[in-house]
Amino acid sequence: MAMSTAADARPKWALVVHGGAGVIERKHLKPEQETAYRDAMARVAEAGAEVLKRGGSALDAVEAAIRLLEDDPLFNAGRGAVFTAEGRNELDASIMDGSNVKAGAVAGVTTVRHPISLARAVMERSPHVFLVGDGAETFAGTQDLERVEPGYFFTERRWQGLERELKRQGLPIPPRPAGAPPPGQAAADLAHDEDGGRNSGLIDLNKKFGTVGVVALDANGDVAAGASTGGTTAKRWGRVGDSPIIGAGAYASNRSCAVSATGTGEFFIRLTVAREICALVEHKGMSLQAAADQVIQKDLTALQGDGGVIAIAPDGDMAWSFNTSGMYRARIADGQPLVVGIYKDDP
Repeated sequence: MAMSTAADARPKWALVVHGGAGVIERKHLKPEQETAYRDAMARVAEAGAEVLKRGGSALDAVEAAIRLLEDDPLFNAGRGAVFTAEGRNELDASIMDGSNVKAGAVAGVTTVRHPISLARAVMERSPHVFLVGDGAETFAGTQDLERVEPGYFFTERRWQGLERELKRQGLPIPPRPAGAPPPGQAAADLAHDEDGGRNSGLIDLNKKFGTVGVVALDANGDVAAGASTGGTTAKRWGRVGDSPIIGAGAYASNRSCAVSATGTGEFFIRLTVAREICALVEHKGMSLQAAADQVIQKDLTALQGDGGVIAIAPDGDMAWSFNTSGMYRARIADGQPLVVGIYKDDP
């Protein structure tokens, strides 16, 4: 599925947001669930737009919008993050500034409320690009960032999803995390769970990806990109996907575009999806939409990988492309209306 929009003259600002891609079909979403996701996408896009309207930078808009997504348990990032096989929420994020191609990323974070803000701190207040695990936590302690107990990220439906997946794999179920509510409480009903069986009316565990991401263009003509995720349910051995890997899950350069991705991370890493799209724009002169479609509809599909991207160019062109049945998404720009989509046949 593809989309592109280009204005005759560059809009003063523009922003695109995604909340994950996968097997997302009308038959899988109750009306109230669909409404909840559309409302969330609209709220986040409009919040990012407000930053840009006030003259804020693309980086500011990306961070502000992703922070909202990290606080929303509908999405697999921050408070809605899935659990590892050990029963932990391990969070990854990245952010990149297209004006100078500086970037920051973190992986395996467990006590930082907003991993996207920690990624930005790595970019702006450390000599490094990528920090992981205990080191990232130690660095977070030196920054003015909100810290939380790991139990803050607990959601019952994600825990139930972990239990089902571990049973399916024949792996032991870990103890409930410290700070979690007692078992037996009902899971949140508005969330579009991805951890049911084929006959349960829910979608396959491995076919829906709740990674969140934002790309933005500001009034200075600068672009930026960011991504945040909880990874995959029951991930093991310190697995890290594409979201915090610069060039795979996110990339931004004023010479080409800004891209944020969602999907099966291993394939996005192998193809360096975000950087490849920007390279096609910069070096082959392809349009933003054509470049996104080349990588997602052809290259990714040829490897039997699945997922999608959102992208934005310094001239205000916006694009998204996904080879799954749905992707939570929204776009908004100066002088252009808010557009929210979920399914392939949405605008």
